[in-house]
Amino acid sequence: MNIYEELGQRITHERKKLRLSREKLAELVNVSAYFVGQLERGKRKMSFDTLVKISDILHVSLDYLVKGESRVSDEDELDTLIERCSPQEKALIVDVLKVSLPHLGNMNR
Repeated sequence: MNIYEELGQRITHERKKLRLSREKLAELVNVSAYFVGQLERGKRKMSFDTLVKISDILHVSLDYLVKGESRVSDEDELDTLIERCSPQEKALIVDVLKVSLPHLGNMNR
């Protein structure tokens, strides 16, 4: 398997984790769904700008997409994800945490 196929598999995996269709990812990146499919199969190359857009949309590091490595701690990843949220999304996250935390039990707090 070559680097483009591995990159494509990681894009596919992360896209599916977020329940994004190829069409929706294509729309967000401003490319065609056909192009995204070609990327996911490792049949096409993309510009650096496109790679950065995909990384941002999928909320993963460039290191992870390109090399399969994630050097980011959970805390750093959480910070990065929260930074990308609108004020309304941040308020919703706080509300969800307030409701969820008491039900999680004593999970190493």
